Amino acid sequence: MKAAVYASYGPPDVIQIMELEKPLPKDDEVLIKARAASVNPADWRLMRGAPYVFRILFGLRKPTIMQPGQLGHDVAGQVEAVGRNVSWFKPGDEVFGVCKGALAEYACAPDSALARKPANVTFEEAASAPVAALTALQGLRDKGRIQPGQKVLINGAAGGVGTFAVQIAKSFGAEVTGVCSMRNVDMVRSIGADRVVDYTREDFTKSGQRYDLILDNVGNHSLSAFRRVLNPKGSCVIAGAPKNPTGFFLTHMIAAPVLSRFVSQKFVTFIAKMNREDLTIMGEFLATGKVKPVIDKRYRLSEVQEAIRYLEEGHARGKAVISVEP
Repeated sequence: MKAAVYASYGPPDVIQIMELEKPLPKDDEVLIKARAASVNPADWRLMRGAPYVFRILFGLRKPTIMQPGQLGHDVAGQVEAVGRNVSWFKPGDEVFGVCKGALAEYACAPDSALARKPANVTFEEAASAPVAALTALQGLRDKGRIQPGQKVLINGAAGGVGTFAVQIAKSFGAEVTGVCSMRNVDMVRSIGADRVVDYTREDFTKSGQRYDLILDNVGNHSLSAFRRVLNPKGSCVIAGAPKNPTGFFLTHMIAAPVLSRFVSQKFVTFIAKMNREDLTIMGEFLATGKVKPVIDKRYRLSEVQEAIRYLEEGHARGKAVISVEP
């Protein structure tokens, strides 16, 4: 099978399309014939080996956990085979979810990280959703405790997580403000934002407006700046990090839980947990049209270098998806 791999850390040029053996599913896994995948910031961070904590996990000088290192997490396709303990799926089922090495013609995924793809949702739409959509859903619902009528601000509203977050927040009955660049203002408004702030012209942390909940997908403001625009009992959920996150990890991931103990506002950083239940919920959102993925660009598997390069530039609107069709 063909797969996008990298044998050393570096820029997108280190990615190659190579022939690998088709994987075999373990007892609790499903073998998927991939039809589409999508790229996330985690992919280029793994490729770069940055932040360096990734190298502790995957190899100090080069990726060693997976040899060669495979990229991709979001996948949609058809079940090819199942492990002996899998009862939820059978060969031929159309599924979407999360796995390691999704940028390939075949991939194995835990059955608990997959859900059935709705018939009226395309493979590309389904593949755009898992990591980004579940980050938005869990950030707003579980960490932010979103409620109808609340004033919610989405920082980074035009990105992968942000475009899902705007629509999910509206589905919960919130009044949504999206923060993005000028070129994305109309798009963010079109997906449901009640108000859009162009960050090139206005700093929302100095506007005097206050919010019940902030979902930060960018990591470009201090906790003290967020405090200025949060209501006394408001929450700030930090789901994203800047391109160079070293200082961010020190100032946000460590300081947020400490600060929350001494003030009435709540600050939390988190990483989404992939699970069948929430993937099924997102499948229903997609099937009913409550949430529609924003797909910026489409690439072939042979063009993964270009897709990762585009994503790393930080200007993608919504998601970049990869077609794994022959």
